[in-house]
Amino acid sequence: MIQGNPTVSAPVKDAILLVDDEVPILEMYRSALSPHFEVSTASSVKDAQALLHTRSYKVVVADHMMPGGNGLSFLVRAREEYPGMARLLLTGYMKPEMMLRAVNEAAVFRYLLKPVPLADFIGAVKEAAKSVAN
Repeated sequence: MIQGNPTVSAPVKDAILLVDDEVPILEMYRSALSPHFEVSTASSVKDAQALLHTRSYKVVVADHMMPGGNGLSFLVRAREEYPGMARLLLTGYMKPEMMLRAVNEAAVFRYLLKPVPLADFIGAVKEAAKSVAN
């Protein structure tokens, strides 16, 4: 009988952070991305900021409107502290001034308008991860 080498392990998945105060949406995204990434989730900006200090993330995806802080301001701070991490902003509101700030201040990789089709969401996160140097 031939068996696999026990010292060979599965490739390490890139870590991503999802931030959204709507837990069912957060869980849906986590479930969809788990086959491709090691996914951490936070339901508030405060929790997300704490998680950023625990490990290195390749991509962070944040909802814009959340109680206790907004995703765009969070992404601006994340850019300052972790400039090599790709950032995506999810929002239900399309305001030109917010889009400009997202691009200019947070340097978002992608701005996604809710509701985002799941396939498009997964594709955007994969593209963002590929855009980051290892």
